[in-house]
Amino acid sequence: MAEAVHDIQINRLYKIFGPNGAAHVADVEAGMTKDELKAKHNHVLGLDNITLTIPAGRIQVVMGLSGSGKSTLIRHINRLIEPTSGEILFEDRDIVKMSQTELREFRRRKTAMVFQKFALFPHRTVLENTSYGLRVSGLSTREAEERARRWISRVGLDGFEESYPNQLSGGMQQRVGLARALTNDAEILLMDEAFSALDPLIRTDMQSVLLDLQQELRKTIVFITHDLDEALRLGDKIAILRDGRIIQQGTGEQIVLRPADDYISSFVQDVKRGHVITVRTVMRKGERADTPVTLPVTALLEEAARAMTDADINRANITGKDGSHVGMITLKKCVAEMIAPDDREAVDPEAQVA
Repeated sequence: MAEAVHDIQINRLYKIFGPNGAAHVADVEAGMTKDELKAKHNHVLGLDNITLTIPAGRIQVVMGLSGSGKSTLIRHINRLIEPTSGEILFEDRDIVKMSQTELREFRRRKTAMVFQKFALFPHRTVLENTSYGLRVSGLSTREAEERARRWISRVGLDGFEESYPNQLSGGMQQRVGLARALTNDAEILLMDEAFSALDPLIRTDMQSVLLDLQQELRKTIVFITHDLDEALRLGDKIAILRDGRIIQQGTGEQIVLRPADDYISSFVQDVKRGHVITVRTVMRKGERADTPVTLPVTALLEEAARAMTDADINRANITGKDGSHVGMITLKKCVAEMIAPDDREAVDPEAQVA
């Protein structure tokens, strides 16, 4: 089971939908907006100068509102949509320049996709759906089914191997879709709004399944969503799109703490900051406190505040990944940073820790 080792590097990627898109790349580069392109040339700007490094073995979330270009972007990685210009590098090869034979092999061996609408064969069982890609690639039925059964079990569907999709709930069907994608052992997993059609509780459960599997598998996952809470929970890195452009990219913590503009601010204004910001960001570096509570730098503010409150103290020491001391944090600072900046005048952090 190979762990992902290759970044995906996207450089200056443009997609202009229309009969003569390539002729208008220069217009867009010169500053023509999406609305102007449509009005003047009746072409639609899908992607505008996308440059993005998707780190190997991590979850890269791409989010934005409807029409922002996020689903268009993910379909360029396996070239389900042909780019107008730009390059997409993987293993030192440009996917954009691959021949149809090379592309077919790349899709079969290197990528797998999980769709919002499940895309299961209704006339095939769970086992047949899960093993389908392996059998098409030439693996024997016996070996394909053995591998499929392992992944069916891993996603929590033991006992449903002979069931048909219409006998399963939405969440169970999406587990089949995930098992099918993982069975191929592809390095890149493309997930386009994969959990968006699910009820909230089932959606949260599927997020947990994905995170648990990723702890072991370390796939390169590109996950598309319009939901910020989902992005913050899943994403090692997040890129936010608007009108085909990346407006901001970084960790969830970076985006919540330093939104690039009013558009991003509107996304993050209702975020529970204590669930996103770590003590590393707000600790007093190098200082040490006389306290029985020690926390790792990765602890969230809410976790830190709860630990100090439970111990009836107001300070905690912070240690790095190697266990060495790196700083300290106070309960007052934790509480203050969990309050959004716009709300701080209306809330007295002192009262919160009294």
